Amino acid sequence: MAPANDANEANETWRLLAHGRVQGVGYRAACADRATALGLSGWVRNRAGGTVEVMACGAPRKLQALLAWMASGPPAARVTNVDVSPGEGTFEGFSLQPTA
Repeated sequence: MAPANDANEANETWRLLAHGRVQGVGYRAACADRATALGLSGWVRNRAGGTVEVMACGAPRKLQALLAWMASGPPAARVTNVDVSPGEGTFEGFSLQPTA
């Protein structure tokens, strides 16, 4: 069986919403760093309700890796849940967006 190859995987866009203690703990910046290291594009922002929202585009296995990281986040975070739903758009690079 051949190893997974990103060139053979169609890119997907996922919307991820992290719940718990995810603001004021460096979650956004660490998430952007992790997404960039994985080669994903998109953005991350705090939400007024206390969650962190991510829109990420890339190969499904890389999106799964980001989701796995988001479930724990940086050391000071206490993630209780990460919701996943289909997202929209394609992006250049990965950016931090203002709170919405």
